[in-house]
Amino acid sequence: MLRELRIENLLLIERAELRLGEGLNVITGETGAGKTILAHSLDLLMGGRARAQIVRPGAGEAYVEGVFDIPEGFLEDPDLAEIAARLPEGATEIMLARRVSAQGRTSAFVQGRMATAPELKELGGRLLAFYGQHEHRRLTLASAQLQTLDGFAGVEHLARRRSYRSAHAEVLALGREFAELREREGARERDLDLLRFELSEIEAANPDAAEEEDLAAERERLRHAEGLRGAATEAMNAASGADGDGSGAVGAIGVAEAALAAVDGVDPRLDALAERTRAAAVELTDLAAELRSYAESVDAEPGRLEQVEERLDAIDRLKRKHGGSVQSVLAHAEHCRTEIEKLEGADERSSELEAELAAATAKRAGLAAELTAARREAADELSGRVAAELEALAMSGAQLEVVLAPHPDGFSTAGAETVELRLATNPGMPVSPLRDAASGGELSRVMLALAGQAGRAEASFVFDEIDAGIGGKAARAVGERLRALGAEGQVLCITHLPQVASLASTHFRITKTVRKGESLASVDCVEGEEKVAEITRMLGADRSDDAATRHARDLLEAA
Repeated sequence: MLRELRIENLLLIERAELRLGEGLNVITGETGAGKTILAHSLDLLMGGRARAQIVRPGAGEAYVEGVFDIPEGFLEDPDLAEIAARLPEGATEIMLARRVSAQGRTSAFVQGRMATAPELKELGGRLLAFYGQHEHRRLTLASAQLQTLDGFAGVEHLARRRSYRSAHAEVLALGREFAELREREGARERDLDLLRFELSEIEAANPDAAEEEDLAAERERLRHAEGLRGAATEAMNAASGADGDGSGAVGAIGVAEAALAAVDGVDPRLDALAERTRAAAVELTDLAAELRSYAESVDAEPGRLEQVEERLDAIDRLKRKHGGSVQSVLAHAEHCRTEIEKLEGADERSSELEAELAAATAKRAGLAAELTAARREAADELSGRVAAELEALAMSGAQLEVVLAPHPDGFSTAGAETVELRLATNPGMPVSPLRDAASGGELSRVMLALAGQAGRAEASFVFDEIDAGIGGKAARAVGERLRALGAEGQVLCITHLPQVASLASTHFRITKTVRKGESLASVDCVEGEEKVAEITRMLGADRSDDAATRHARDLLEAA
């Protein structure tokens, strides 16, 4: 059920909020008052195309929001898994929204989070079954007629159709893989040679990120060897004297150590300083030794710089070929191993694929046969039920024929056949495709008869002036069928007929006014005497017409 519909700055409507109920909800109003704006708002919630011109003049954007009950088990469909993840556990309602800027930019929202128009279409199309004037054309499409038949066939049939769709997708996927494998057979040896060469090149170099870092540091050190060696030698001479002759800092601190040793034990304070002097002498002697060792080690191995440069060049070549980093080089090596394994096992995989494809094809054929049998059975029953409905809708003798024909491609995502609905509007007339057989009013009634049989109780039905072109007894019959359809859930109908409006459980009236030269539309829920007044208006009179008012009351009492 659609619980709430909020509209802001959409065409003539500045702001409106509708709280819809169960059963039949109707929307009425003068011609030109803006009833179709409400249909347009629902179309936006179903992912319909938006135009900048729908934004009310002077406003920055239009906004439409709908709050729906979530039918039991609705979000268990794998196709809705991503949307289901957005909802809190135990959620019973879901909110869809759409914004349209004055420049024509649109944004969609599901439960307050950004969504795409296709996501809105997928979700809105399951929550709302929309039948409008444009839907007349839709019923001439084979896919829509197939959906009608499958909906009538029931829940188990729809589950079987989902199983078939999965099996069909598996056949297509295996077929593509098998074709690709066959296609690559001619180039397999060439591909193997290239992959093996690239893998052996990487394995021979055996690059390592930590090694590369160490080598880069060593290269810098070797490139500046002369300066490093000179600095270390100069520092060593300052510490220990030239050739270790004691003229450096080591000798000087040795003199200090000897002087302090001569008065050892006399004054504790000086003894402490003497201890620090001895420690400094030891550290300085070690420092001088390490400086000597460092100076002697720099570029101690002839040709080492050339070796480091060659190793880094080898790593750089691999990086340039395979992604720019050692990690990407190693990833490419793993890819080569995988592809080599796949190509080397291509013959075996080809045999496996052939067997898998044969099994999947057989499974699909079995499920398709079950679909066909169920559809043939449902087709006969649907024809009989729709004929009975059309009898009640003042189309006595009209017959609907459901024709199944083999699909031109053998199999499609929906099965092995196409479906066409054919109609004879009067006894003795041959059946013809819907698009040729019925007038606008007749087709409206056919749509209503089909909607009542389509197995869409989980969705709210929306009818946009489906009663156009009919009146009198037929209008009352249409109203009764709309109310009966609403008894199983919810129907929203935009109508101009008092016979239909009188049957509503919830009645909204849209009124157009002019304020400061600007046309505005408002929506109100009418009850009691206001409802009587609106039915009277729809009869072509006003409140001062006692006869029309009595007629309006009679319609409401009869309802």
